[in-house]
Amino acid sequence: MPDDDPAAATLARPVPPHDHRPPPQPHARGRLATALAAAAPALGAYAAVRLIGLLVLAAATAGAGKSAFHLLGERWDSVWYQRIAENGYGHTVRLPDGGIHSDLAFFPLLPALERGIAELTPLSLAGAGLLVSWTAALFAAWGIFAVGAHLHGRRTGVVLAALWGVYPTAFVQSMAYTETLFTACAAWSLYAVLTRRWIVAGTLCTLAGLTRPSAAALIAALAITAAVTLVREHRAGRTDLVRRNARMLTGAALAPLGWLAYVVFVAVHEGSPFAYFDVQAQWGNSIDGGVALASFILQLPWPAALGLGLALAGLAGAVFLCVRQRQPLPVLTYCIAVVVIALIGSGYFGSRPRLMMPAFPLLLPPATALLRLRSTARTVTIVAVLAVASAAYGAWTLLGSGPP
Repeated sequence: MPDDDPAAATLARPVPPHDHRPPPQPHARGRLATALAAAAPALGAYAAVRLIGLLVLAAATAGAGKSAFHLLGERWDSVWYQRIAENGYGHTVRLPDGGIHSDLAFFPLLPALERGIAELTPLSLAGAGLLVSWTAALFAAWGIFAVGAHLHGRRTGVVLAALWGVYPTAFVQSMAYTETLFTACAAWSLYAVLTRRWIVAGTLCTLAGLTRPSAAALIAALAITAAVTLVREHRAGRTDLVRRNARMLTGAALAPLGWLAYVVFVAVHEGSPFAYFDVQAQWGNSIDGGVALASFILQLPWPAALGLGLALAGLAGAVFLCVRQRQPLPVLTYCIAVVVIALIGSGYFGSRPRLMMPAFPLLLPPATALLRLRSTARTVTIVAVLAVASAAYGAWTLLGSGPP
């Protein structure tokens, strides 16, 4: 019956005068369906740009007589994760220069998922790794959309997810690597902080800490946000801060547990309290404050050094735009921390853009700038051009330039 029908209103059963029950809330399944429907344009846009990358790679590998599946799921770090999934930890490789690479440098969540899927399905470990990566990529795009939509509206969230899919090294999002799994945990953890679901945020941060060492950036974001919140409330004269912020403090306490648990595991496994840091140093992943990066730039021919210097200046400009955009404290802290961690390590230079890829808030300023064009056709055209360029670069990299 229509709501404005007087007869229907008369016949309707009256509400008891003392019934102060709140209106029924949507079922959890209904809320999930609503959220998924809202994110559908973002997931579609992300899937479309990544499909372009896969199609270009398939064409390139067919022409070169190589296997796209092998390139995506059975090379470089993917092999280390699959070996851990199959045999557990304990494998080392001795390098010609006497150095040692241990599989303890790789965190356990991805290989654990690979092993579980491979045991429950007909998939190989490589296939399981790709399934995890591709599924996590969709969840990461969904989380990125959620953050962007929360801050600047749904259209920004859609463009933000699409831009993350055309990042220069976005081809790694289609590999059996940990970038998508980590970014999914990080994006949803940040969204949980923005919506004050602190225990969810801390739990997701724990999972991120079992995925990659760069979870330190997310841990810092939650810890700093919690500390600033307590200081502000104290200055405002509020009392009983612990009780008022119990869930926030619980979430912040949960945040580092995954990372710390793995550090302790490596220490026990190797019989040394600092074994984790020694293992990372053997892989060239120690923190040197940017010395390795500066040395690499200075050893380049001057045109290449100039170009790389301009790229780093552009990166600094992107961070400045994030600050100027007044991104919320947890989002901004996470973004800057990911960038800093990628730059001050002593590792292989070519990995740095990949290590910065989870810093999706860097793309918020260009996402909002694209929407200021007020032309869907222009926005789609720009994203499509970027998708093709990213796909071409990914195919070229995977077909022979070296590890991503």
